[in-house]
Amino acid sequence: MLPTGSTSPTSTAPPAARRATFLRQLHQWHWISSALCLMAMLLFAITGFTLNHASQIEAKPAVTRQKAALPPALRTRIEEFAAGHADANVPLPAPLADWAEQTFPVQVRGVRAEWSEEDAYVALPRPGGDAWLRIGVDGNAEYETTDRGWISWLNDMHKGRNAGPVWGWFIDIFAIACIVFCVTGFLILKYHAANRPSTWPVIGLGIVLPIVLALLFVH
Repeated sequence: MLPTGSTSPTSTAPPAARRATFLRQLHQWHWISSALCLMAMLLFAITGFTLNHASQIEAKPAVTRQKAALPPALRTRIEEFAAGHADANVPLPAPLADWAEQTFPVQVRGVRAEWSEEDAYVALPRPGGDAWLRIGVDGNAEYETTDRGWISWLNDMHKGRNAGPVWGWFIDIFAIACIVFCVTGFLILKYHAANRPSTWPVIGLGIVLPIVLALLFVH
């Protein structure tokens, strides 16, 4: 309990001390956000380059196809289900999903399928490739997967394409950490600008250059 009429040490601290305290806090937030961003920033920078030169980086897709035949009991099941769900977009019945997962390297339980009177088609897109499963009412099942290589995989991860919600949350958190990193870095530069005359010209160049390039060369 402070005596009446006294003030807290923080309020009585000279401006220079408060400035030093705030600067130390900025440095702490800056290095923490830098540490969190390090690996992801490198990956996103590398994939930014590969995306920018996607047409010059050759990718040879590797396509794998597998076929199988439904057991008679399941053939009856898919015939009945297809007849009642033509043009619907609903998951495979549990017995069909279990059979598909035991027969092919897929996870289709709960995944929506496009139904017609002839078949059920399950699209299974993924980063760096594609896949699909088709099960016909005639009992013939086909599974095809396409692998476009690790560069395509990294590019799709950069965009969050078919990467699932968890990766999407990571990108959001990473974006927030990058904002903290940039804002704290700017404030640190501001504090040191008096002793570094080139600070503001370099910051101005970093702001103006992309704007000028976009206005002049992007149409």
